[in-house]
Amino acid sequence: MIRKNLYYLVFLLLAVAFITSCQSDVSNKSVDEAFAHHVYFWLENPDDPDDRAEFEKGVRELLEVPVIRSYHFGTPAATTDRDVVEGSYTYSYLVFFEDRESHDVYQEHPIHQQFIKDYQHLWKKVVVYDAVMEE
Repeated sequence: MIRKNLYYLVFLLLAVAFITSCQSDVSNKSVDEAFAHHVYFWLENPDDPDDRAEFEKGVRELLEVPVIRSYHFGTPAATTDRDVVEGSYTYSYLVFFEDRESHDVYQEHPIHQQFIKDYQHLWKKVVVYDAVMEE
């Protein structure tokens, strides 16, 4: 009986240690890049698989701009059952840069300019949110 309780106690202590370490890791997570560029796209024909495939191809090309440090490209999550969640967009495109200067290079980069030229016919609305990291 004592041995069983000892195993239980050791298991419990390990579980608490694991949970505590996970919580501290999550609270300290942040991206190193100081400039975030978040773009929401509403496609003209969001249900057209050909348009979606063409747009996704363009984004893959866009991600080749060398000043991009990290990115996330996705679609709305199934969390729109909350009033504060805006889920009407078709795609979310989030890229991180080292600084404002890198962002400015990205804006003028030929790949970015070509993306706009080649794919703007696919979207009806674009909203951009740029943000800098607080120190």
